[in-house]
Amino acid sequence: MRRAILSGSTFEEQIGYARAVVDGDWVHVSGTTGFDYTTMTISDDVVAQAEQCLANIGAALAEAESGFADVVRVTYYLPDAEDFEPCWPVLRAAFAEVRPAATMLVCGLADPRMRIEIEVTARRQAR
Repeated sequence: MRRAILSGSTFEEQIGYARAVVDGDWVHVSGTTGFDYTTMTISDDVVAQAEQCLANIGAALAEAESGFADVVRVTYYLPDAEDFEPCWPVLRAAFAEVRPAATMLVCGLADPRMRIEIEVTARRQAR
């Protein structure tokens, strides 16, 4: 059974996608940036953006009856490779226990204010 999860981000409506899709035991969370979706604001600080990315992802996972412990794959997208290391403590806090497969890519993002985007795949455990 497939179910879409929406965060309320204006991007979802404008572009036509869901924050996450639950398909059976799998949860696919779209690339998520550091925007606070309630105010559609974003910090200039990359670490604050990483924290907000994880808060947004955490909310989507919770709505999918999942959590960070279920994450099996994470992909990080950054326009500037030097911004990655300052984020490590925040990322480690979310993923150190579960140790998902991970990839970091340097690429352009849709908005120049975005300094990090994070995408995860989770497999819900029997509850």
